Amino acid sequence: MPLMISRAASRVEKIKNMSSHVHRVSAFILAIVATIIVTACGSRTEQSVIDLDDTVEGFRLQTQTDQPTLLFGFDLRNSPQEDARQYLPFLDYLSRTTGYRFELRFTPRGQRLAELLGQGKVDVAAVGAVSYIRAHEKYGARILVRGLNTRNRADYQACIVVAVDSPVQHLEELRGKTFAFGAMSSTQGHLIPRLMLQQKNIRLSDLHGHQYTGSHQRCAEAVISGRFAACGMQDTLARRLDKEGVLRILVCSRPYPSSGIASAPDVPAKVTEKIR
Repeated sequence: MPLMISRAASRVEKIKNMSSHVHRVSAFILAIVATIIVTACGSRTEQSVIDLDDTVEGFRLQTQTDQPTLLFGFDLRNSPQEDARQYLPFLDYLSRTTGYRFELRFTPRGQRLAELLGQGKVDVAAVGAVSYIRAHEKYGARILVRGLNTRNRADYQACIVVAVDSPVQHLEELRGKTFAFGAMSSTQGHLIPRLMLQQKNIRLSDLHGHQYTGSHQRCAEAVISGRFAACGMQDTLARRLDKEGVLRILVCSRPYPSSGIASAPDVPAKVTEKIR
């Protein structure tokens, strides 16, 4: 059930407090994003090897170590294997620099990262703006660090792309066309593109059809193959594909607060300071 604008405004304040580096974002746009959010409703060795069969359902594996073990969660984006390859080198770095042992915890089907983080089922997590707002507002989760882009800024954009030879030149022309999104829980792959369409008075029912492909890469492939007229995706990949002449950027959004690393509310300050 949609939130009222007054409640959405409180979420804006949560975003503003994510870190001292966060840039001010329009309250109106974030309020709409909050509304869309609601309606859209392992053991590791020293070489950073993880048994995906043992962790994909969210089980915490027993480890033979005297080091404190912290569970690391994340917003699902791709396949478990792809996500593991992305995060394991980072966890290896954290283990070496903090002295703590980190284990990857996959979010079980039907559960949200914000709930796992808020309830202490994961200790730290890589979170997007959506998950952080939920975890902070309901449970008091704390942001530790924010990711910086190539311009050394803590923000990112979403881009809507079309085929290189597409006749579509303006966002309004997507009415009646097919549209591909990434994962339903993705900020750049769903929520921001959905907002961009909404700002042009294009609802999902105004499209000829839409599909959630599950990842930015599969979203791009849906347009490259000609199965969909356009897709919404993260700006880094969109700009690379545009530069390579594979796809064409139709429009990019305004900047939004980027992802970061957050901790559960009961993680001791001495631990979060080491991670920070």
